[in-house]
Amino acid sequence: IQNNHLAQAFLFCGPRGVGKTTCARILAKTINCLDLQPNGEACDKCESCTSFNDGRSLNIYELDAASNNSVDDIRQLIDQVSFAPQLGKYKVYIIDEVHMLSTSAFNAFLKTLEEPPRHAIFILATTEKHKIIPTILSRCQIFDFNRISLIDIAQHLQSIAQSEGVTAETEALHIIAQKADGGLRDALSIFDLVVSFSGNNLTYKAVIENLNVLDYDYYFKITDYMLAADIKNTLLTLNDILKHGFDAHIFVNGLAAHLRDLMVCKDIDTLTLLETTDGVKERYKTQAAKADIQWILRAMDLLSHCDVNYKMAKNQRLLVELTLMQVCSIDLSAEKKKLN
Repeated sequence: IQNNHLAQAFLFCGPRGVGKTTCARILAKTINCLDLQPNGEACDKCESCTSFNDGRSLNIYELDAASNNSVDDIRQLIDQVSFAPQLGKYKVYIIDEVHMLSTSAFNAFLKTLEEPPRHAIFILATTEKHKIIPTILSRCQIFDFNRISLIDIAQHLQSIAQSEGVTAETEALHIIAQKADGGLRDALSIFDLVVSFSGNNLTYKAVIENLNVLDYDYYFKITDYMLAADIKNTLLTLNDILKHGFDAHIFVNGLAAHLRDLMVCKDIDTLTLLETTDGVKERYKTQAAKADIQWILRAMDLLSHCDVNYKMAKNQRLLVELTLMQVCSIDLSAEKKKLN
């Protein structure tokens, strides 16, 4: 924007809820600003910016390709492209979920995208770049959006909680961020849901109850039992988890993820891969010191096989119990003797 080197077509792609459409709107607003700031930001005061803020800008046209994916919808858009903007330099066309366009709609759009008028800029947004035909891709400047880190989401939620007068425990926000899986929109929806149920005091306990998330205390406890080869207490803990209504398959995957986190704690260089609060990090470090890395790898391998076979098993509970008993019975010394 600062160098006035704008492409005629942009493609924003990445997972859901990471800000593709929002960034498209910000870009559309900025390139039409009549008093651009030295840092390249929109002034937020000129006629173009205020009309955008009020939702009455005629220079920005949004099309949801998921529900308008026919040739006729694209032809209507093409008919509009020839008209010059009333205010500002550009008419910006934001096409959301562009991968949903039919093949004939893509082909109808191709000529306009190849030779658009100087005042037209297209911003395409998609979660599935591989579904867009190469002839469209070759005419776009492509920007890949990444998942938002757990820490960034948790910090953003903390700032929202403060502005809304909600007191929130750090661990509670981290659980919400984990559940959102890198999407800020999902994180905000979950935060809103939990606040509406729990009130203005957001605790870790309230979050795991509302989201039906298995408390990580269970994972620490069952791992301690498995390391001590205590089959009885391991099975009793599994029974307690199932009695609380948790799915055994989710538990198996959660336990495998817990062991993965223990493994990254074994080396100071990989400790940055553990995205959690400082208090929980210390618990991981303490437990990781008790576990041999070969034991962790063998246990993860057994849990991975359980995950693969879970859907096919006739008696799924027995499969999980058998896997946990096998993990409890890992004998590294016997395996080393076999290798020798």
